[in-house]
Amino acid sequence: MARSKNGSDDPAAGTAGLSDPTFGVRHVAIIMDGNGRWAKRKHLPRALGHKKGVEAVRNIVRTAGEMGVEVMTLYAFSSENWSRPEEEVSDLMGLLRQYIQSDIEEFVQNGVRLKVIGNYRALDGDIVAMIDNAIERTAQNSKMTLAVALNYGAQDEMLRAVRHLAERVGEGELDPQAIGLDDIANALDTADLPPLDLLIRTSGELRLSNFLLWQAAYSELYFTDALWPDFDKAELEKAFQSFGHRERRFGGR
Repeated sequence: MARSKNGSDDPAAGTAGLSDPTFGVRHVAIIMDGNGRWAKRKHLPRALGHKKGVEAVRNIVRTAGEMGVEVMTLYAFSSENWSRPEEEVSDLMGLLRQYIQSDIEEFVQNGVRLKVIGNYRALDGDIVAMIDNAIERTAQNSKMTLAVALNYGAQDEMLRAVRHLAERVGEGELDPQAIGLDDIANALDTADLPPLDLLIRTSGELRLSNFLLWQAAYSELYFTDALWPDFDKAELEKAFQSFGHRERRFGGR
């Protein structure tokens, strides 16, 4: 028997996919990996692989919205990506600028709320201004939330959460002995998002790469050999179908 979101037996959960193309997934996250390998296989410049990857982002966000996904979180740029060659980082930032400029109107029209997790304020000032504007313009949208991880690392996120709680303790607002799991979760960048149901990684790599480590504690993991530029609606459907055939016990029996 399938389990509901809180882990209780739910006879209807096993048939969710008959009427729900997401098989009950409210929040899906994706580690978008493989742009460089996609370009290499086609004997193209790495920059074109990243450009194709942006097209895949645009298509999968539209697809997720059409399927009824409530939240999609995408790992766009990690805090470790700064170690890449300067030219590649510059290309990625340029594509980020283009994506925000070209897609903000579509977000507004389609009811997509943009959220950014990570220390994005460390990026170039013009990018920060674009992001702040996009967040403000889409703040009241409610059809779907697109959370983009920029300059994000899960360990850094947890460190910032711990420091925030320590500040509250120091100010006398919080008893350290009373700190619970909810206090930590509410101090994370994802505090206003529903629990993570499904985490997908493309390109065949089998690791989380410092992404949503706290949030993934009881999420389902799905790995595919598809390179990110080739990840389309059919691939997303496969991931949802895999999720639908699993029994989520949340540590129980």
